[in-house]
Amino acid sequence: MTGAHTAGPTEAAPQPEPEDAPQPPPQRRRRSLAWRIGTPGVAILSGALFVISAADSRGTDLRPGRYTDLAGLVEAEAAEYEEIRQDLEDLEDEVDALTEDVQTLGVTRTRGRIEVLRDPAGLEPRTGAGVSVTLSDAPEENLDEAVAHDYKADRLVVHQQDIQAVVNALWAGGATAVTIAGQRVITTTGIKCEGNAVQLQGVPYPQPYVIQAVGDPDDLMAALDADPLVSGYRSDAVNPYLEIGWDAETEDEVVAPAYDGLLDLRYARPVVTNP
Repeated sequence: MTGAHTAGPTEAAPQPEPEDAPQPPPQRRRRSLAWRIGTPGVAILSGALFVISAADSRGTDLRPGRYTDLAGLVEAEAAEYEEIRQDLEDLEDEVDALTEDVQTLGVTRTRGRIEVLRDPAGLEPRTGAGVSVTLSDAPEENLDEAVAHDYKADRLVVHQQDIQAVVNALWAGGATAVTIAGQRVITTTGIKCEGNAVQLQGVPYPQPYVIQAVGDPDDLMAALDADPLVSGYRSDAVNPYLEIGWDAETEDEVVAPAYDGLLDLRYARPVVTNP
């Protein structure tokens, strides 16, 4: 009699996973707290700096070149001034045309007085003998030597007070007309330093500054020699450590064109209060 064979319990062999079975996602390493906080902070700070730079620059370069195109600046300012002056002339011609239509005794007398005062006011051209004075900055190579000998750097450049001193001396010498850079000087002419240029009636002019006057050449030269402010400038001109530019000579003919700038005067009025 044959007995039945009973098999004991067996372990099932592991089955290989199919190749296309999904793989578990890799474990991401958690970033440190400093990294999570610092990154947004840097982004916010960078954005703030961009905003501040844009506001400060107002659309311009925050790091412009060391040297600007002075000739281009002068040309642009002069062109703008010329455009405004042309508009003024057009308006004055229109006013004159309208005034011609007004024929009253008061208007006629006033126009007569205006014609008499045009020449002394500088609104008529003048030509005659006179003098020419040229002021210019000292050579750049003199700067180190001047500072080494305890001279201030501003003594090497022409200032508005230097130009004014020459003009005032020429008036004192009997000048009947004075020009600066070819522009007629009148009682309301303003001379103002603006960077490394001088503004005359709102238009910048670079050095050298040529000042001419119509009048007796001997009297004008004597007035320049006698003026203490001009004498101080001339002392710096002969100083070997400064050598600021100075040249004065007589002229057989000086042409002073008529003043053609703005004639409107603006002034302040005191406020009147009731007691």
